Amino acid sequence: MSVKTFTEEFKIEAVKQITEQGYPVSEVSSRLGVSTNSLYAWVKRYQKPEPQRKQDDALQHEVKRLRQELKRVTEERDILKKAAVDSICQRNTPFNYLFRCFELQCLSWSVV
Repeated sequence: MSVKTFTEEFKIEAVKQITEQGYPVSEVSSRLGVSTNSLYAWVKRYQKPEPQRKQDDALQHEVKRLRQELKRVTEERDILKKAAVDSICQRNTPFNYLFRCFELQCLSWSVV
């Protein structure tokens, strides 16, 4: 199954057929060879004014970037937390060895 990419002009013209000319979505879908879900998404997107569309795109891009950054930072934190537990547990002090390993293991468990 290949993924078709359509130009923005094509999408806008398809939306105009639905909104301005009054054709049903199913008819435009079958005529253009586009899924009805895609057409509904295009109608939702292209009925907004262009400045609002650009702002929405910028916000979506920022959210995606922040999610990626959060994932990276969370992975780094987990690596550092594990390294701290491992390094303290490797010390060879008689009493602190067992106590600190147990204490750090308890701290690493998340509490909801």
